[in-house]
Amino acid sequence: MLKRLLARLFWLFSRWRLTADGVPTRPTILIGAPHTSNWDFVLMLAIAWRLGIEVHWLGKSSLFRGWRGPVMRRLGGISVDRSDPARVVGDVVAHVHEGRVFGLVITPDGTRGGNTHWKSGFYRIARETGMPVTLGFVDRTTMTTGLGPTLDLSGDVGADMDRIRAFYADKAGLRPERRTVPRLREETDGSSAT
Repeated sequence: MLKRLLARLFWLFSRWRLTADGVPTRPTILIGAPHTSNWDFVLMLAIAWRLGIEVHWLGKSSLFRGWRGPVMRRLGGISVDRSDPARVVGDVVAHVHEGRVFGLVITPDGTRGGNTHWKSGFYRIARETGMPVTLGFVDRTTMTTGLGPTLDLSGDVGADMDRIRAFYADKAGLRPERRTVPRLREETDGSSAT
């Protein structure tokens, strides 16, 4: 209740406009892109809280040390031990089997720019869990943010990424100069993201 109230106040006074193609009705991978600023996190929480979406997000284990740990977990954070990535998929599958509707927020373009490709973890998790992908966005040029379509991935990496690229083609992020074009290494080196 408090989260929804805070979100309403945020959107009431914000210069940003929230748009959504719909609210997911089943567990989904919620893409956060273009991820070009730390403010993206605030916008993501405001979107989720306003639309009543339970969100979880993956963060490096160092974010969960000390006093920050309880705060980050309360905000939906899941600590990722990069030496055991299979555990993360197992945890997500367990949540899916519990019947909970949630969005697992992943920022595939990495940490606010400087990358040439998106990381394929979102694709692998979606394919292994059977979860669809909901395209979340930030676009400073129109001062809009929100949720686009929810897509079921086919396993054809190139075709799936073409659909994702088409959606993000006109989305600039908060800092457009840090935007990474949605492209996976697997598309250019011939290997599979599944």
